[in-house]
Amino acid sequence: MFKDSKIFILGMARSGYEVAKYLSRYNNEILIIDAKEQDNDKVSELEALGVKVIIDGDASKYLDETYKVVIKNPGIKYTHDAVVKANNLNIPVVNEVEVASYFFPENLNVVGITGSNGKTTTTNLIYEILKANGKKVIMAGNMGIPVCGTLDELDSDTILVLEISVQQLCNMKHFKTNVSVLTNLSPTHIDFVDSYENYLNIKKRIFNNHTKDDLAIINLEDKDSMDITEDINSTKLYFSSKKDSDLCIKDNAIYYNDELIINISDIKLKGMHNYENIMCAIGATKYFNVSNDSIINVLSKFNGVEHRLEYVRSINNIVFYNDSKATNTVSTRIALDSFKEPTILIMGGLDRGHSFEPLNYAVKHTKLIVCYGQTKERIKDWATSLNIPVKVVDNLSEATNYAYKEALPNDVVLLSPACASWDQYKCFEDRGTEFKNIVNSFKE
Repeated sequence: MFKDSKIFILGMARSGYEVAKYLSRYNNEILIIDAKEQDNDKVSELEALGVKVIIDGDASKYLDETYKVVIKNPGIKYTHDAVVKANNLNIPVVNEVEVASYFFPENLNVVGITGSNGKTTTTNLIYEILKANGKKVIMAGNMGIPVCGTLDELDSDTILVLEISVQQLCNMKHFKTNVSVLTNLSPTHIDFVDSYENYLNIKKRIFNNHTKDDLAIINLEDKDSMDITEDINSTKLYFSSKKDSDLCIKDNAIYYNDELIINISDIKLKGMHNYENIMCAIGATKYFNVSNDSIINVLSKFNGVEHRLEYVRSINNIVFYNDSKATNTVSTRIALDSFKEPTILIMGGLDRGHSFEPLNYAVKHTKLIVCYGQTKERIKDWATSLNIPVKVVDNLSEATNYAYKEALPNDVVLLSPACASWDQYKCFEDRGTEFKNIVNSFKE
């Protein structure tokens, strides 16, 4: 399907670029089409490889029955005209990760991490622990490193660690992991998959093609995770922050199969959500027989992932945290639960029509909400209903400056938007970077 074929790539970005570049080696006739202007150097590079690049918002008119496969950018919804046309023509629709899996070397070990929250931290922890133990390990996937761009580095001695989003799982059939981690499940990205039931069924695909030789790491405290994994073929490893389990917390320490791994006091990351991520990472890396020393070495130093409850700076005893990755209320609730200090919460962004009521019991330490973006008026109404002081502004710069002006010593200023960034930013990383730049410009 990916050699000597006519291939239609829908959406360029990073994944489309990498998959087109890789497949150009195999005598394929490749068309890549995107509605937005692309980097000229990358377009020229692809064209030099024989790839045809078209910028046009009406992709479907270029698709016909002569194409053998459509490779869809994960961010493009299944209702897109070109995807619907491909389905009507019985042309397979896949994504870049699925394509890459056809080229994996024999005996490659793959770890896949998915879930509603905690994916990126867990992925980074697994990578760092394996690396500390001297394993050959490569990290890629949803954090912005297309898997096709790593294929030349892979061999049978490699462990490939992949963060996998629900958008990527939408078009998975052949892809398989040796270890699959499901951190937790909650309603998010419903605008993309149309229902929570669909979301759950798609997330379950992280366990596709598993046998008893493969490991599934599952949250014992998460009912939806337990329900959808009831009939999977994997060997199951459970983690829990509340009960005795394969991985659990007791006596202020993390245990794996009743073996003490590390005391909570020796872990640099704080917060129960992070301890759950750490249990996932321990379970995944123990599959590869890593030493406890390697685990302890990483956990005693690991300071978190950029834009995920990231400490930015303390100014006049006012502490700033960047949690731009919090694109839903579950993530923001987790962030708020991490602080007992008076908190000024900066919220807002793309309006997906989601409710902010899931935060009602998490804002007990919130002294002020500063909101901006498409959701600002709805956030204002919600905050007012809870009798929380609220300030409405137009953008993140105004919000951050106002929060600093109102903050007192021992306050926390927390950017945790509970919304996607796309109304004003290309991605949550850009939003978090701007916040940090503003905070770092403040004079003491």
